Amino acid sequence: MRSATTWPVRSVLAGAAGTAAMTLAYGLERRLRPLVQGALDYDDGLVPGQIVAAIMHLRHVTNRTDRELGLALRWGYGSAFGLWHGVLVRRVGEPRASAAFGATLMTATLTLFPLLGRTPPPWRWPAAMLATSFGTHAVYVAAVAAADRLQAAATSVDQR
Repeated sequence: MRSATTWPVRSVLAGAAGTAAMTLAYGLERRLRPLVQGALDYDDGLVPGQIVAAIMHLRHVTNRTDRELGLALRWGYGSAFGLWHGVLVRRVGEPRASAAFGATLMTATLTLFPLLGRTPPPWRWPAAMLATSFGTHAVYVAAVAAADRLQAAATSVDQR
């Protein structure tokens, strides 16, 4: 029996799949670059957790708490952001939806961290960090699109 999951639920699940793929991409890069110590890019480090702590006015936050807040942000935001892909794919179809989705995602990544005062502007980021950021986000976008498409194909009532 096939599932009749609605597109918003499919899109959030696709966002979670994308987040899992992105997390695995960071793990793979760590294995391929064993000499790199610390964060591979700003999403991979303490910056997301520091931003959450600052927005929530949390004081005396440890690195461990920053890391945990960052992971909560990654999984929450990454899953929910799948909804934007779901909207786009219904409006403009693929591959334009994934291109717009990736552009939105990278615009947010490259502007919000500096605007919130936690990183330098992107033109001052080390080249390796920029490459990692673009690479891991490309993995996320591709995984979200694939998961959304596979779920839609498996759904008997496609609500596009």
